[in-house]
Amino acid sequence: MTANDNVGIRIDGSTVHAILGENGAGKSTLMNILYGLYQPDEGRILINDREVNIHSPRQALEHGIGMVHQHLTLVGPLSVTENIILGLKERKVFINKSEHRRRIRELAESFGFDINPDALIWQLPMGKQQQVEILKLLYRNAEVLILDEPTSVLTPSETQPFFDVLERLKKAGKTIIFITHKLDEVMRIADKVTVMGRGQVVAEVETAVTSPRELARLMIGRDIVLDIEREDIEFGDVVLEIEDLSAVNDRGLEALDRISLNVRKGEIVGIAGVDGNGQAELAEIIAGLRDSQKGCIRIDGKDITGASVAERNRVLKVGYVPEDRQRVGLDLDQSVATNLVLRSYDNPPFARLQFLNFDAIERNAESLVEKYDVRLGSIDQKTRFLSGGNQQKLILAREIEANPVLLVVAQPCKGLDIGAIEFVQKTLLEQRKEGAGILYISSELEHILAVCDRIAVISAGRITGVLTPEEATSERLGMLMAGAKG
Repeated sequence: MTANDNVGIRIDGSTVHAILGENGAGKSTLMNILYGLYQPDEGRILINDREVNIHSPRQALEHGIGMVHQHLTLVGPLSVTENIILGLKERKVFINKSEHRRRIRELAESFGFDINPDALIWQLPMGKQQQVEILKLLYRNAEVLILDEPTSVLTPSETQPFFDVLERLKKAGKTIIFITHKLDEVMRIADKVTVMGRGQVVAEVETAVTSPRELARLMIGRDIVLDIEREDIEFGDVVLEIEDLSAVNDRGLEALDRISLNVRKGEIVGIAGVDGNGQAELAEIIAGLRDSQKGCIRIDGKDITGASVAERNRVLKVGYVPEDRQRVGLDLDQSVATNLVLRSYDNPPFARLQFLNFDAIERNAESLVEKYDVRLGSIDQKTRFLSGGNQQKLILAREIEANPVLLVVAQPCKGLDIGAIEFVQKTLLEQRKEGAGILYISSELEHILAVCDRIAVISAGRITGVLTPEEATSERLGMLMAGAKG
């Protein structure tokens, strides 16, 4: 399957140049070629009008090109200084760590980064970790910085400070290649934008003379419904009831403090809040992946607090779309067809007399790939080679086709392009219409406001308020997310 097809892009110096495209458009592949991770079958790379061959990331850095990947590559137990100097070519036998620490502190201060060189990576929030990745490249004298979906790991409050960093880098003469699918970010930060689709360059425009709607049309190839209409429907009985639920996180610290909440059939209830306030633990407890300390959970009136994952999936009909689709939602080294039957591979029609029915598994995959518009080369290919948006469609297809009475979705639109977001939201609203109760956990307020019937705001493991979308002003949500009771 061709990932890039006769692509030609010119990047001007000291600018922010966005590469925009839907998931699977070839953006990351193109940048991985520029960074030396992949090798092109044909074509040329020119730097300052001089042709270069880049066979590795080290060679890319020698040419002044650095890349910050969507999934950060830092070593958690090591300090900021140790991560930045890791892999440096040192001519001396002994590394002068104190000298490196001093230079890193000076470099950080020159770009306005408030980073302690001695801090351990695992102790830093994602926004700071991303600054460390950028410092790592600047310390190696990179002039061109490729940022692959950089805001996908940031909370809303971390995004504007990150854009301030990009402005300072541009003023210092650095060139930023900004890979994204978020139209509002392109309009806010980029000077120019190249739109890609199906591995080809669709258009190149200046942001000053375009609009989000035009960019969406160029990216998807059709007009996008930016405001999805949510029909008024009559809700049914309570399908999920959470009562006085408390739990701890992986570090043994309190994550949930006496949470009480319910979801009715045909209702979408949103959980809004800054990442790290107990949302992930709540989703895992409902799915059966984490134990609670006290309290109870009921599905259709039945206490399921001690039920196994299998019982929740198959008997109680709980569907789960996890936040981390790669580590929790999918087996990346298995085929697309296999991933689509992970819930039910040992049941008919996928198994007979303890033997897998591969014909049924393949027919199921072909049907769901078409129904959910999953873009791929083959149903037999490894799932890791699908784009993030298409991986998300696989999980949605698998969970929804099991006809859940309750669907728990955590950050379902994180890292997705506008076309995939539209698809996810329409799919969830269709499930709502079919009578499923949906718990929708997201840090992206615009997505919660688009689909939810009620919004519960969580802060420090507590529900600080429950609002309707009409009541949910930015000011009120901000106060509740900061811990004020509403």
